Amino acid sequence: MTKEEFHAVRQKFGKTQKEMSGLLGISLKAVQSFEQGWRKVPPYVEKHLFFLFAMREEGKQSLVPCWESLNCPMKNREECPAWEFRAGRFCWLVNGTYCCGRVEKNWDRKMVTCKKCKVFRSFFTV
Repeated sequence: MTKEEFHAVRQKFGKTQKEMSGLLGISLKAVQSFEQGWRKVPPYVEKHLFFLFAMREEGKQSLVPCWESLNCPMKNREECPAWEFRAGRFCWLVNGTYCCGRVEKNWDRKMVTCKKCKVFRSFFTV
């Protein structure tokens, strides 16, 4: 997550930096560091932000699970943790998902794939 994306999400929430730090359970200095680009937003903070954003936008997102929306073959579905845990609307939150013909086990690489995906983009537009 870039410093611009972090800032945009905070603005969409209508939170001050101090309020955002409380919401995420991190220090105010960490929020300031993320927005200034002094520190990289760690995966656990990014996941937390995306989860809160998704909960806030829940009524606006598609109710169709990712495997249906993307027409995944049954073989891929059966190998995918999103299918196993019935997390088709939250596939972006689950590591090791089978996306675009491969498994992305690293969060940073997974987010590159997710940010191009119509399931993720259906409600994560900042």
